[in-house]
Amino acid sequence: MNAANRPRPQLKIRRINLDTGRENVVVISSRSTALRPEVFRGFSRVELRRDSKVLLATLLLTDDGLVGVDEIGLSEPAFRRFGEAAGSLAEVTPAARPVSLDSVRAKIQGHTLTAPQIAAIIEDVTHYRYSDMEIAAFLVGSASFMSNGELLAMAQAMAQAGTRLTWDRPIVVDKHCIGGIPGNRTSMVVVPIVAAHGLMIPKTSSRAITSPAGTADTMEVLARVDLGVNEMREVVNACHGCLVWGGHVNLSPADDILISVERALSLDTREQMVASIMSKKLAAGSTHLLLDLPVGPSAKLTSAMEALRLRKLFEFVGDHFGIAVEVVTSDGRQPIGNGIGPVLEARDVMAVLGNEPGAPADLREKSLRLAAHLLEYDPELRGGAGYARARELLDSGAALKQMQKIIDAQGPTVCRNELGTLATDILAKRDGIVEAIDCLCLNRLARSAGAPIDKGAGIKLFKKIGDRVEKGEPLFRIHAFGEPEHELAVTAATEDSGYIVGSRAASGESMP
Repeated sequence: MNAANRPRPQLKIRRINLDTGRENVVVISSRSTALRPEVFRGFSRVELRRDSKVLLATLLLTDDGLVGVDEIGLSEPAFRRFGEAAGSLAEVTPAARPVSLDSVRAKIQGHTLTAPQIAAIIEDVTHYRYSDMEIAAFLVGSASFMSNGELLAMAQAMAQAGTRLTWDRPIVVDKHCIGGIPGNRTSMVVVPIVAAHGLMIPKTSSRAITSPAGTADTMEVLARVDLGVNEMREVVNACHGCLVWGGHVNLSPADDILISVERALSLDTREQMVASIMSKKLAAGSTHLLLDLPVGPSAKLTSAMEALRLRKLFEFVGDHFGIAVEVVTSDGRQPIGNGIGPVLEARDVMAVLGNEPGAPADLREKSLRLAAHLLEYDPELRGGAGYARARELLDSGAALKQMQKIIDAQGPTVCRNELGTLATDILAKRDGIVEAIDCLCLNRLARSAGAPIDKGAGIKLFKKIGDRVEKGEPLFRIHAFGEPEHELAVTAATEDSGYIVGSRAASGESMP
């Protein structure tokens, strides 16, 4: 019998309660009756087939009875993606390595890749044909050098790999912050202001990877965010805007995969950041984009020169793809708002929209200024009138009403929205003035407390830069649900609160 026509070995699918992150992992017994494990030891991957379905997965062998001799165990991600019922038969054969890995090797060796080479890499990443190690190799190779042509090719390939949205409006605005600043939930204030004015702003956001909350995590406290493309369109058509999780509408799916590996490696190069953000805006159908670049000692950008260089890259890519890009720099020296973590940040947002007396003034003011830039894209609005219009929509309650309309349209959340019941205040160790706050430190503390997995975990801030503080006075309060997380965060905060308290106030010296 010709080898090509020889029947392929088949194993019964077994679902294994094993979360392997993004990677497809399968397990077979070392005593398998259908396969020769000694042959498969030479392959890192196998190919599963059933009818027209194909899945590439990393192979593990086991001796402990996790799977039967006639079974193949699929981890949760692999089982979900293959989409076949447990007990079904699947053909299993060794899998060839992706051809695009040759291009990854070339990039590591310092070669400049062509657009088709980059497109092939992104295609394989999107379809989970790369292991995390192979993705890391591509990212590290790209971090050393990426040409302008490679940057454009990467943004284009990432945008084309998933859903591409189009809208029947000549102006579709969007706003994005490069992140790194705790509590910076301006999008959740800006979107209802802009939508209340009548401009279209279909905002797709990410979930947190290393921060205590992404916009999608915080919005999920108030409403459902895992909308499909058609549902998203219905919300936008009814409300002029939305606040949904971009991962569920499949916008630039390779981006979420690349970012998760980047964060683990602490990689955040300018070119990869620009390709990531612009691919999503291109896929979302945005025509006008406002970018917020916070600058501060513990922000992603530490100087005005870094911000200028990044702005030039964004403008270059925006011009190439026909997206009008406007960039603003903002104060990134400290958190924005009074809370860090989904529930606390959602409360800040609703306090600002509701014009409550205790609403954080910094979140309100920054949101108004960003909304003003977007409103100026309206041809019917007179130049310079954006800020006054934004404030009018916020002060009158129109923005709050629009936010409630968006919440109702997206549907009720199924997440817990109460605050963590375990609470401990972190106290100042001396009298003085708060001179600096380490944003990275506070991000780590809030995550240690359980955010964003536990929506109500996080940090309630009592002091900001320039505030006077007395020894023993609370700087912030840690909220958690679980004792281990609570103890971990409190212990870490006791060792390093992230606050620097000095004595400048006594001499009346102004803060920078």
